[in-house]
Amino acid sequence: GASGAFGGDDFHLGPDGPRLIEINTNAGGALINAYLLQAQRACCAEMGMAEPAHGEIDALLDTFIAAFQSEWRKQDRSAPMQSIAIVDAKPNEQYLYPEFILFQRLFKRHGIAAIIAAPEQLEFRDGVLWLGGQHIDLVYNRLTDFDLSNSDAQALRRAYLNGGVVVTPNPRAHALYANKRNLTLLTDEAKLRDWGLPPSVIATLLGSIPHTEFVADADPDQLWARRGKLFFKPCSGYGGKAAYRGDKVTRKVWTEILSGDYIAQEIVPPSARTVAIAGAVQSMKADLRNYTYDGKVLLRAARLYQGQTTNFRSPGGGFAPVFVGDENVSANEAQTSDCHGACH
Repeated sequence: GASGAFGGDDFHLGPDGPRLIEINTNAGGALINAYLLQAQRACCAEMGMAEPAHGEIDALLDTFIAAFQSEWRKQDRSAPMQSIAIVDAKPNEQYLYPEFILFQRLFKRHGIAAIIAAPEQLEFRDGVLWLGGQHIDLVYNRLTDFDLSNSDAQALRRAYLNGGVVVTPNPRAHALYANKRNLTLLTDEAKLRDWGLPPSVIATLLGSIPHTEFVADADPDQLWARRGKLFFKPCSGYGGKAAYRGDKVTRKVWTEILSGDYIAQEIVPPSARTVAIAGAVQSMKADLRNYTYDGKVLLRAARLYQGQTTNFRSPGGGFAPVFVGDENVSANEAQTSDCHGACH
């Protein structure tokens, strides 16, 4: 069935290369970053910086539409997809609401009716999902209610479970890919060997994902002693909410972590970029995101921030384009160029 559009694999650049710290199934910002990349291409031309062919905006947007069409076909739909609802809680109050508008326009340009809606506006009747008088074929799901358990999402949940609508990403995709407890499996060498994975795959996983353990399975005293090297995250969390660096954890928070559904992940410090803000140069933390679909990378982007976790509140922070650089261009040249944003 549907595999989820769009995925987001988030990396920190450690001293030994990129380390995967998180997997998302409803990663926001793909369309904004597509336009941002296009706008930034010219400033890096002299440096030999160039994104591959998919960086061309029209070709890139075609891959986005193709992902939704693929999700439709994977649910054994043979008729053309005619309508999409972009669904989030209080959508016009969301930080990325402008991206909803961009997606709405993109879908309409491809002949698909598109409506932005809150989940409580949906109705499940006659075996299909409705928004007012509009029959909805596919829901582009931006909710952080990942299992659709909230009361306002019950019509969507029933339609999904009864096959009355294609939902992407959906609860199954989140459980398979984005629940952070899965990272404990991907860094458990003994389990990976028991599963019969090739040694090369095991080496890639262990070398690319910081060791992660489930808090409830660990000795709390040992965890507390090692907390300075760990980052604690709720298994179904998102956006850095209720996530804590171990060296910042108080005894009160520690009690909440032990009683909650948390993983403990080895800290990989983020890399840094220097940016000019209001004439002053300052350092910003950076992470990298691969926007993915069905095992393929569609687009790369960076997020610049200050503080414990990625956020969009830091002055001068937010999304930044990522360019694939000519290996003959030195890191110093890239760092001191006039190219705004993150040139990695």
